[in-house]
Amino acid sequence: MTIETGQDRVDLLAANCRETLERSGNCAQTSFSVLQEEFGLDGKQILKALTPFPGIALRGETCGAVVGSLMALGLVFGREDLEDWDGYIASLPAARRFCRRFEKENGSTVCGSILEAKLGKRFNLADGGEAVEYLSAGGREACAAVIISAVQIAAELMRSKA
Repeated sequence: MTIETGQDRVDLLAANCRETLERSGNCAQTSFSVLQEEFGLDGKQILKALTPFPGIALRGETCGAVVGSLMALGLVFGREDLEDWDGYIASLPAARRFCRRFEKENGSTVCGSILEAKLGKRFNLADGGEAVEYLSAGGREACAAVIISAVQIAAELMRSKA
């Protein structure tokens, strides 16, 4: 029997992020899917709903890994009753901690700014030519690192709830 260490779990999450991103090409779905699997979360419809969220519809806005991770955090820390104000307020500290740590590690929560910092320029990923340029500049690898960062931060926060 193999005993899994904390670092083994981190490495497995990172590998799952890379493999899922390779299959999906979608940071929002990748981050949510990996956390969904890791924590046994419901959310098949959420996964589907996250389809257009990378960079908020490829506009260079909020990073899809942030959106997908926040959705997973919402399933763990969120409220089910719209009138549960205490539940709403109680969900915010984890989400805010996630955003602060993500921003510290990646420089921003904005897709375009993250790509510019990591690859030297902003890309219009809705443009075929720029999407090819993004890929040849190492965009997939850069985004994998960002997704891994998001998933690891969210997973740590989610484990603290358990």
